Amino acid sequence: MAFERPQIVRPPSEWQSYFLPLTSGCANNTCTFCNYYGAKLRIRDVEEVKEEIDALALFRQHGICLPTQPYIVYAVARGWNGRRVFLQDGDALVYPFLKLKQVLVHLNEKFPHLERVGAYATAKDILRKSPGELKELKDLKLGILYMGVESGDEEVLHKVRKGITYQEMVEAGKRTKEAGITLSVTVILGLGGVEGSEKHALATAKILSEIDPDYAGALTLILVPGTPLAEEARQGRFHPVTPFQSLQELKMIVENVRFTNCFFSSMHASNYFTVRGWLPREKESMLAALEHVLAKRDPALLRSEYSRGL
Repeated sequence: MAFERPQIVRPPSEWQSYFLPLTSGCANNTCTFCNYYGAKLRIRDVEEVKEEIDALALFRQHGICLPTQPYIVYAVARGWNGRRVFLQDGDALVYPFLKLKQVLVHLNEKFPHLERVGAYATAKDILRKSPGELKELKDLKLGILYMGVESGDEEVLHKVRKGITYQEMVEAGKRTKEAGITLSVTVILGLGGVEGSEKHALATAKILSEIDPDYAGALTLILVPGTPLAEEARQGRFHPVTPFQSLQELKMIVENVRFTNCFFSSMHASNYFTVRGWLPREKESMLAALEHVLAKRDPALLRSEYSRGL
């Protein structure tokens, strides 16, 4: 079966990157909250990936478009500055190690001035790679991995079928950093529901502290139609937090997290309110902003439901 190119789903910081698909879907397709739930993982042939890299180089050097390449290749290439590449899809690090090395070697040959390659990675993907393999990938300019932590509460992780434990995520994070690869992690406000809100927030602050990433972002749960968690909510078995309850969770995380030096933000479009800054040095100003909006309880201070998105 021919590889079907996935839609572009990327971290906000990769907006200037070229999006190069290695996979489609996600290997960890059991998370009950995720729009990848039930998605079939497809692995792209390495020669097809290299052909796209060759076509991209030809376009960059001579402005030539090949009819064998899809329109999207050139639509993205026209706005690309040649510095960064983001490997798709939901967990590109699942791509077999030797083939991933081939791709990175080819990228470096065709684009010697490339600064950084990034990818989404599950904790399982990272733990499948040895410390030595991760270091080899780092030497080939794999410079940043984006890992979804979601929660530090083992009960929540089990309920949403994350398929990984607290300790395994900590180990994956540490292995990434020890290889010299920048680590960016995300957590999801509201994932524990109303009843588990405080426990979820405090445990999430704890796991973030243990991983001690370079970057951390908070998202707020959006119930995706067709997912098991959306169905649980419809049946009244899961009770979503309110906007202000999600901000209370955010405040608890900022209060209790212990980072060495991490840029933490709630800039994602799913969130009701944005704070951002380096922790620990900007903790007081971030907490002051959250305390202000929680004291006012004015919905006008929040992003509207209409404006929220994944």
